[in-house]
Amino acid sequence: KLKPADILAPLRRVEAKGQYESARRLRSTIGSVFRYAVASARAEFDPTASLQGALITPKSKPRAAIVDPKILGAVLRAIDGYEGHVSLCAALKLLPMLFPRPGELRHATWSEFDLDNAVWSIPAERMKMCRPHLVPLPRQAIGILRDLHAATGNAPVVFPGPRAPDRPISESAMPAALRYMGFPKEQVVPHGFRATASTLLNESGKWNADVIERQLAHLEQNAIRRVYARGEYMDDRIKMMQWWADYLDKLKKA
Repeated sequence: KLKPADILAPLRRVEAKGQYESARRLRSTIGSVFRYAVASARAEFDPTASLQGALITPKSKPRAAIVDPKILGAVLRAIDGYEGHVSLCAALKLLPMLFPRPGELRHATWSEFDLDNAVWSIPAERMKMCRPHLVPLPRQAIGILRDLHAATGNAPVVFPGPRAPDRPISESAMPAALRYMGFPKEQVVPHGFRATASTLLNESGKWNADVIERQLAHLEQNAIRRVYARGEYMDDRIKMMQWWADYLDKLKKA
């Protein structure tokens, strides 16, 4: 009979190489095998169950984010000059402007957009925090979306891939484009534009931190404050998003 220590020994050897996440995945895989063995009467227990918390938790690395306005301006100029598929180009321009999570942008459908009223309504089932989210659209975003709709509007998704118009661009498309432009992943990743917006909006001193957090769709940890927060701050968010788009335009011209 295998004991927990028998499983832990080889996992420690994996950890010794600095491969902490691999060790955790290996424990999970071994556990799956043993749970099936228990269910099929081929084993009496799962020895990996006792290893919960025994392995080293890998330290999460913060995503690369640009907080220097001059460097951000250079990235934005490179994005404007990028010659790729029309959907990818539009997504790259909108990501720093609207700062959603990359997956929320990639999987957007035209039915979520009301361009006449300048709002993008993301349903709860597509949000990390499982609550609907509104993104006020600045003039620049509306222009990009109208041009994109003229080119790809027959597709249900806003950012169709080049080979399958009914499916969105791949998860790797935007990171690959940034690498092609010469920006290493240590400098910028798609998700990092959220931290960029958060940092620079807060540093501007023009916007209430609660307004910024609500636009980032971060969940308020204080339940009472979450319930009684002053509405959705929509008036301020509309003004902030237009200011942010104008600010990015200024950085591109600097």
